[in-house]
Amino acid sequence: DVLALPIFKQEESSLPPDNGNEILPFQYVLCAATSPAVKLHDETLTYLNQGQSYEIRMLDNRKLGELPEINGKLVKSIFRVVFHDRRLQYTEHQQLEGWRWNRPGDRILDIDIPMSVGIIDPRANPTQLNTVEFLWDPAKRTSVFIQVHCISTEFTMRKHGGEKGVPFRVQIDTFKENESGEYTEHLHSASCQIKVFKPKGADRKQKTDREKMEKRTPHEKEKYQPSYETTILTECSPWPEVTYVNNSPSPGFNSSHSSFSLGEGNGSPKHQPEPPPPVTDNLLPTTTPQEAQQWLHRNRFSTFTRLFTNFSGADLLKLTRDDVIQICGPADGIRLFNALKGRMVRPRLTIYVCQESLQLREQQQQQQPQQKQEDGDSNGSFFVYHAIYLEELTTVELTEKIAQLFSISPRQISQIYKQGPTGIHVLISDEMIQNFQEEACFILDTMKAETSDGYHIILK
Repeated sequence: DVLALPIFKQEESSLPPDNGNEILPFQYVLCAATSPAVKLHDETLTYLNQGQSYEIRMLDNRKLGELPEINGKLVKSIFRVVFHDRRLQYTEHQQLEGWRWNRPGDRILDIDIPMSVGIIDPRANPTQLNTVEFLWDPAKRTSVFIQVHCISTEFTMRKHGGEKGVPFRVQIDTFKENESGEYTEHLHSASCQIKVFKPKGADRKQKTDREKMEKRTPHEKEKYQPSYETTILTECSPWPEVTYVNNSPSPGFNSSHSSFSLGEGNGSPKHQPEPPPPVTDNLLPTTTPQEAQQWLHRNRFSTFTRLFTNFSGADLLKLTRDDVIQICGPADGIRLFNALKGRMVRPRLTIYVCQESLQLREQQQQQQPQQKQEDGDSNGSFFVYHAIYLEELTTVELTEKIAQLFSISPRQISQIYKQGPTGIHVLISDEMIQNFQEEACFILDTMKAETSDGYHIILK
C-alpha cells in the first residue's frame, strides 16, 4: 500500500499553503484512474461507470505515537456523493427529490458489502440516498467497494442533447468515539471530483481523453497532469452541520423526509420549515486572514486561496461584484460574490398557515354564533401563522411541509382539501397548488380519516 511520491504533486494546489508537507492521519485511495485531460493546477477528475463497484482503500497514515487514543479502537467513516457545482448545491433538495421520484426504490450510493474487507456495521439510512456509513479498525486492512447509481447527465439541463454531465464529489468524513461512546469527534475529511457515466461510458471517455492528449504537442502536454492509476482523495473541510449520530439526517438532505423520526414516536422536528441557507457560514468583517482562508476552502474556492492570502474578512467583503469577476473570472466570480453576500435562493411559493385551535373555535361558536370570524382575530383571539416555503409545487411537498409543522409523519396525512364555495371540500392537486397566490393565508383544520389512523387536512 506504499504510494509513489509523484502522485502527491497533483494535489498540492488544492491544499492550504501551510499544510503542504503535513502528513495526514488517514489516506483514502479510490482505485480508478484520473483523467489525463486535467490542467496542472486544477483538481483531479475521475470517471466512474454507473453501478460498477470501485474499491476505496482506507489507509492508516499516522506517525508513531500519533492519536494513541484510537489504538485498538474502531473509527467511523461516512461516505457521501454530493454536487460539486455551487449552482446545484443551492437546489440540492429539489434535485435529489426529483431523482427520488424518477427512480423510486433506488439509491444514489451503495456499499458492495460482499466485496468489501474490514468494514463493521455498514448502514444506509433509507431517507439519505446519497450517504452510507460504517465502522473500521485502522490497524487492519480495510477496503470499501462503493457503487454510484446516478449518472452525471441526469442533473443536466436538457436542451439539445449531448450536454456535458455535472461533476459530483465523493467525500469521506472520519470520526472517533467521545466519552459517551458516540462517534462525533472529527478526525479527518477528504474528497475527490468524479463524473459518472452509463455502463462502459467511463472507459470510453478515458480513452477519448487519452487520444486527445496524444494529439497535442509536447509543449501543450506540459500544461496537463499525467493520468494516475489511482485517485488520492484530497484533504477538505468536514461536511457542514456536524451532528453525526446514528440515523441522524444527512446535512446533504435538507428535505423534510429527514425532518421526522418516523415510527419512533417522539415526533420532534429537527428543522423548522424555513428554507435552508445555501451557504452554511457567512464571512464576517472581523474574520482574520487565516480564518478567511479556511472559509474559502469550506466553500469550494480553494483555487483562489493564494490570490487572497492576506485578505481579511473585511477586505473580501469590500470587493464589488465587478472586482470579484475581474479577479476570478465570470463564473467563479459570481459564485464567490454570492457566497460573500450570503445570498439565498428565493422559494417559488410562500404561503402562511395557522393551526386552528378546536377549543377556541368551540368557544367562539358558543359566544358569537352569528358573528363571522375575520382574519383570525375575532373575540380578541390571536392566531400565530407559520410560513411554508414550496419549491416543487406538488401535493407531496405540501404534505411533507404540513406534517413537519404538526410534528407527525407525512404518512399520517391521508388527504389535503381546500374549503371551497358553500363549504365544500375540494381535493388539492398539483395544478391547484401551482395556482395558489403568493403569500396566501390559510387556517388548517384536521379531521380524522374514516378508513385509517391518519388525518385529513382542510385549508380554510
